[in-house]
Amino acid sequence: MHGWTRYVAIGDSFTEGIGDPEPGAPGGHRGWADRVAEVLAAQTEDFRYANLAVRGRLLDQIMADQAERAVALDPDLVTISAGGNDILRPGSDPDEVASRFDRLVGRIARTGATVVVFTGPDIGMTPVMRAIRGKVAVYDMDIHKVALKHGALVADLWAISGAFRDPRMWDPDRLHFSPLGHQTIARLVLAVLGVDHDLDPFRPEPLPARSWGRARAEDLAWARDYFVPWIGRRLTGRSSGDGVQPKRPDLGPA
Repeated sequence: MHGWTRYVAIGDSFTEGIGDPEPGAPGGHRGWADRVAEVLAAQTEDFRYANLAVRGRLLDQIMADQAERAVALDPDLVTISAGGNDILRPGSDPDEVASRFDRLVGRIARTGATVVVFTGPDIGMTPVMRAIRGKVAVYDMDIHKVALKHGALVADLWAISGAFRDPRMWDPDRLHFSPLGHQTIARLVLAVLGVDHDLDPFRPEPLPARSWGRARAEDLAWARDYFVPWIGRRLTGRSSGDGVQPKRPDLGPA
C-alpha cells in the first residue's frame, strides 16, 4: 500500500510515452508514467492520474503550459522530467538550464506533493549523441542539487545506464525508449517511491553479434530516417509536438 491518490506527470516525449505505442491508450502511447500509474491505482482506492507531457517541449514551455495546470489539479505526487530538449540544442549551458529547472521544481514542491525528478542516461554509447555526454553529465549533477534543495526524489537513469546498452531498450529513432525501456524506467520509479510491484523486468537474452558492415548500414539508415529530419526541425523552428495536446489533461482512472 501507498499513500498517493492524485498523480500528475509533466514533461516532454519521455513522459508522454513516445516509443511505447499502444493504440488503446490515450494519445496512442503508454510509457513509463502510465505503467507507474497502473501499479499505484491497483494498490489504493479512488486513485486518479493526469499526464500533461507533450513531445518536443522545452523547459520554459513546460513551465508555462504545464506547471500551473499541474498545481491546479492538487496532486500529492508529481513526476517532472524537463530540460533534455534544451540540453540537445547547440550552445546550451547546462547550468543555466538547471537554474530554470530549479524554479520549476520549486513551484511544484511548494504544493507539498511528493516530487520525483529524473537524470538523463549515459549516452556515451550513442555515436551521434556522444558529443554532448559532458553536458548531460553536468546537467545530471545539477538535477541532484536541485532535488536536494527541494526535497525531491531522484530517478537516476545514469546509474542504470548499463541496462540501456541493450539496443532493445531503445526505439528505432535512438532518441526515445522502447516498450522494454519504458518498463525498465517504470520499475526504477516504483523502486524510488518504495512501492512493491510485480512488473516483469523482461530480462532479454544476449543479442547476436553484428558485423561491422551491418552496424554501419543500420547507422546510415537511422541517419536518413530520423537524424536528418530532426535536424531539419531544429533549423526551421518546428517541433514534433506542434499541434499535440496532453494525452491525459485531467485527473482520471489510470
